[in-house]
Amino acid sequence: QVQLVDSGGGVVQAGGSLRLTCTAHGQYFASAAMAWFRQAPGKEREFVAGISRSSGDPWYSEAVKGRFTISRNNAIMSAYLQMNRLEPEDTAIYYCAAGRQFRAITEAAYNHWGQGTQVTVSS
Repeated sequence: QVQLVDSGGGVVQAGGSLRLTCTAHGQYFASAAMAWFRQAPGKEREFVAGISRSSGDPWYSEAVKGRFTISRNNAIMSAYLQMNRLEPEDTAIYYCAAGRQFRAITEAAYNHWGQGTQVTVSS
C-alpha cells in the first residue's frame, strides 16, 4: 500500500516558477514509475510528465516539454515537478501518480494517486 501527498501549488504570475512535491508513504515508491497529471476546469485529466524508478529517461507532454522538469529522490520517497515559464494555460489541479508501466501516459496505467494541489497562473 502507498499513500501519496501532493504539495507546493499556489498562485503565480505568468512567466514565474513553482515546484511541486509528491511525498510517498509506503514501500511501493522505490519500484514504481512516477508521473504528474493535471486537470483544468471543465477538462479531462491529462498527462504532464513521468519518470522511471531509476530516474532515467523522463517523458513529457508536448505542452510542457522544455519548461517543466520531473525528478525524484528515492532515499526520501519524493518526486518533484519543477515548472518554469508558467502560462495561464497551465492553471489546473496537479496530481502525482505511481504505477508499474514505463513511459505510460494514460490514467489507467497508474493505480495510486495524490489528492491534488492547485496551481493558478495569472496573466
